[in-house]
Amino acid sequence: MTSRATTLRAAALAAATLLALTACSSKAKDTGGDGDKGGKAGAGGVRTGEGISGKTITLGALTDMTGVYATLGKSVTQAQQLYVKQTNAAGGICGYKLSLTVRDHGYDPQKAVAGYTELAPKVLGFTQFIGSPFVAAVKQRIDGQDKGLVLPQAWSASLLGSPYVRVIGSTYDLETINAIDFLMKEKGLKKGDKLGHVYFEGDYGESALKGSRYMAGKSGLTVVEQKIKPTDNDMTAQVAALKKAGVKGIVISAGPRQAASLVGVAAAGGFDVPVIGNNSAFAPQLLATQAGPALMKNYYVASPSLPIGAETPKAQKLVADYKAAYPKDSLDNGVVAGWTAASVFGDALKKACASKDLTREGVDKALLTIDAFDNGFGVTQDFSDPKAPSSNQSVILQPDKSVTGGMKVVREAQESEVAKGYTPPVA
Repeated sequence: MTSRATTLRAAALAAATLLALTACSSKAKDTGGDGDKGGKAGAGGVRTGEGISGKTITLGALTDMTGVYATLGKSVTQAQQLYVKQTNAAGGICGYKLSLTVRDHGYDPQKAVAGYTELAPKVLGFTQFIGSPFVAAVKQRIDGQDKGLVLPQAWSASLLGSPYVRVIGSTYDLETINAIDFLMKEKGLKKGDKLGHVYFEGDYGESALKGSRYMAGKSGLTVVEQKIKPTDNDMTAQVAALKKAGVKGIVISAGPRQAASLVGVAAAGGFDVPVIGNNSAFAPQLLATQAGPALMKNYYVASPSLPIGAETPKAQKLVADYKAAYPKDSLDNGVVAGWTAASVFGDALKKACASKDLTREGVDKALLTIDAFDNGFGVTQDFSDPKAPSSNQSVILQPDKSVTGGMKVVREAQESEVAKGYTPPVA
């Protein structure tokens, strides 16, 4: 599509312009009826507002089913649809049934903002919003007038500071610090070495880059940077540049296709260095490609949780339930991300119901009381401080086609010593 030929910065500007043009009309829709700021009393004296009609709570999902993160988007969405189905079968929440309205933006910024503009007046909040740059484009509106809870599948530090946009897990900068710590402790990277960093332009890559620069300054490394676009799928030039520079390890903050290309090209050229990606830079479907053997040998992923194949009772139940619901689809960590976000939103709804306030403000306040969320995937999440991610820990995973979900744990959840001294910048 035409927008993909532009940079994300230009696209974000176009998105912001579109947002400005549509804000007035959607703001008008946000007022009156169930949506006025005071809310209205529903069943049992529970106050309700936007996104609640009759006995139904409508939630939104802005996903990518056809773009850079299509495999992730499908898994996240189906996991959330499964959560809604199971919750409704168990009687719903607070006497209300849940409904999930999904829009595919295809990782196109204009479609993402248009989708948000369409759904914002109609939903209580969002259990999904893929794409850090796109969430950032509407963050001011979320904070200023909409005030609906958004749980994005995005981990840019620029999203911190909002009581409404809440990052689940460590932000990309912290995740990158933990990833490089693994390379130094487990894969031979040492003080004085050069570290390559291939990253998407825009919020995602630049947030991760802050982490690598910080870690390099604290650990005596030199970062060799390679900025790319989401439309750049062939990493031959980047590998050549990093090999010429003599890097001893590589961080990649991009998508699954870019990671597979980078690792595959490096292996084909005899460039034998460890590569570690941020949590969205892998899909198990890659193991069936020509890059599969190289990924299993030299590639690692920093993750905000244990993988879908974790040997915990809740993980095993999710695997069984997901397989039963979607027998033709593969399992990946998008299932974990989607299920976790839906579960967090569900817990906030339950607490808001207990306080008899299911308005947007009531749900936002309820989330602030959740400081030890544990859904069985190895990392406890704390949502009490909007200025901080819900966790500073990362699990290090390695591709392995022999295990469920294609990822095995090589280091349990940890926060590195350098990460402990780092505070993500808050917008």
